[in-house]
Amino acid sequence: MMKHKKYMQRCLELAKNGLGTTYPNPMVGSVIVFENQIIGEGWHQKAGEPHAEVNAINSVKDKSLLSKSTIYVSLEPCSHFGKTPPCSDLIIHHKIPNVVVGTVDPNEKVAGKGIEKLRQSGATVTVGILEKKCLELNRRFFTFHNQKRPFIILKWAESADGFLSPQSKNEQKPVWITNSYSRQLVHKWRTEEQAILVGTTTVLADNPKLNSRDWLGNNPLRIVLDRSGKISNDYEVKNGKQQTIFITEKENFVSDENFNHETIIFDNQLAEKICNLLFQKSIQSVIIEGGLQTLQTFIDANLWDEARIFKGSLLLQQGTKAPTLFGETVKRTTILNDELLILKRYD
Repeated sequence: MMKHKKYMQRCLELAKNGLGTTYPNPMVGSVIVFENQIIGEGWHQKAGEPHAEVNAINSVKDKSLLSKSTIYVSLEPCSHFGKTPPCSDLIIHHKIPNVVVGTVDPNEKVAGKGIEKLRQSGATVTVGILEKKCLELNRRFFTFHNQKRPFIILKWAESADGFLSPQSKNEQKPVWITNSYSRQLVHKWRTEEQAILVGTTTVLADNPKLNSRDWLGNNPLRIVLDRSGKISNDYEVKNGKQQTIFITEKENFVSDENFNHETIIFDNQLAEKICNLLFQKSIQSVIIEGGLQTLQTFIDANLWDEARIFKGSLLLQQGTKAPTLFGETVKRTTILNDELLILKRYD
C-alpha cells in the first residue's frame, strides 16, 4: 500500500502541470512501474491532445515491459471515444496486468465504465489510492459534474480596517490596497481558472482589463454583469482582446463581434441563474472579483467553494465595507505586508 501511495503521489505531481490548460478535461497524471522502478510517466496537457496514460505508455522505451508492469493513474481511465480514443482500450492493448486508480471519474460518460472494462479484460484494478488528494486536485471538475455548476472562487482585497474601497477615489482608479506581488499572484490565478466575473459598479469605477498580463498563461473568459446596459464601448471589457460575455436584463442589448450577451432576469435567484448559464456553457471554474454587491449575491445564495481574501496594511477609515463571510480557514500566509487568507465553504 505504501508503494501505491508513493507512485500515486507522483501522478498528482505530474497532473498539476495541466492546471489551466486541460479544460474542460480534468488534470490527470500517470506513471508506469516495473520492478519498483518508474519506466514511464506523463500527464494530460491540453484538451484534444493525448491523455496521461497515452503519454506515459509512449514514454516507455521497451514496450515489452508493459505486459509485466503496473500503471498508476490519478483518475479512472476513460472508456469512450471523445477527441481521443479510450485509454482503457490502450491499456488492454498493451496487456498491462495491474492498474491502480486514484478515484472514479464522475463524468457520466465514464463513471466506472473504464474500471469495469479493464476488469473484464482480466486486469487487476485497485481503486481509491490517495483518493482525497485526487478529489482535491480536480475539485473544479468534480464540482462541475456532481453539482452541475462551476467551482466558484470569491476573491477580494480589503484594507486593514475592513474596507473594499475608499469613500471617494478622486483621480486614482483603482485604489490599490495590496502590493504588486499580491497583484501578480492574482494574475497567476486568472490563468488557472476558466472565467472571471465582475459587476457593473466595478467596471464603471475601476475600468479593469480582467486579463493575465502579469503572468504567462491563458486569459480567462470575462463575464460582466450589466443589467441595464450602462457600460459603454469605451471600457476595457469591450476592447475585444479576449472572449467576453455580458449578462444583462436589457432585451435590446447590442452584441458585437468581440463579445456576446445573455439575457436573464436579475432577481433573488440571480446567483443560481448565473451558475446554470455557466454550466450550460461548460465553464468549470470562475473567479468572482466583486465588488460588494456581486460578492454578496453569491455569499447570500451560499454558492461559493473557496474564498481568497487579501488584507492590506492600508487604513481607509471609511468607504465600502468588505463582505462578511463564514468559512473554514485552510491557509494563512503573508506576502510582504499583505496577509492572504484562503477559506473553504462549510459543507
